[in-house]
Amino acid sequence: MPVFRLREQLVFPDPELAEDGLLAIGGDLSVPRLLLAYRNGIFPWFGEEDPLLWWSPPERALLRPGHLHLSARTRRSLRQRPFDIRFDTAFEQVITLCAKAPRPGQDGTWITGAMREAYLDLHREGHAHSVEAWREGELRGGLYGVSLGGAFFGESMFSLEAEASRAALQALDARLAAWGFTMLDGQLPHEGLMGYGFQRIPRNLFMSDLAAALRQESRTGSWSLLQADRG
Repeated sequence: MPVFRLREQLVFPDPELAEDGLLAIGGDLSVPRLLLAYRNGIFPWFGEEDPLLWWSPPERALLRPGHLHLSARTRRSLRQRPFDIRFDTAFEQVITLCAKAPRPGQDGTWITGAMREAYLDLHREGHAHSVEAWREGELRGGLYGVSLGGAFFGESMFSLEAEASRAALQALDARLAAWGFTMLDGQLPHEGLMGYGFQRIPRNLFMSDLAAALRQESRTGSWSLLQADRG
């Protein structure tokens, strides 16, 4: 399996060359390189002691906005005791709490200090966004990801209270559907995502969908403001 070494040049190899998912090593986490990666269906994923690794999995978890599945119990709970949902008001808190969230079967986190700073830079430039579930003035759950064109690339989520992360996901799904987004990328398929209605699709179909999504105008900037301005 070929693994390419990235240099200073801002370029990635063809993602189809990532036979088992791992495509390249090296490079940096600058905003231009990260945006180029996402536009090519590539994302960084590595541990604290690992080199910088870039991935393009042979299969992706994909949700069509507006088609999120939540159990009847969850929907009832969110109706009876709704959270205060906010966009882009506490991005740094969200990514920090996502890094601290326990992950069954995982030792540590891929949200390293370098990753945290890189996505904070993306957020400052209006490309990375948080969806937050608040209760009585306290942040109880949320998620963050990257938005380009009509695609949202989900990165991580956390919950400090039952249903809080699901409330954030429900709000994101509704917002993306209202804004005409065509895809919510969950990256690596797993049972939890499939339960929310994500579909497992091969890389070639994902890349075709991504190309179409990128033809839409990106909603860059604070989504707390865009939400108020555009409904």
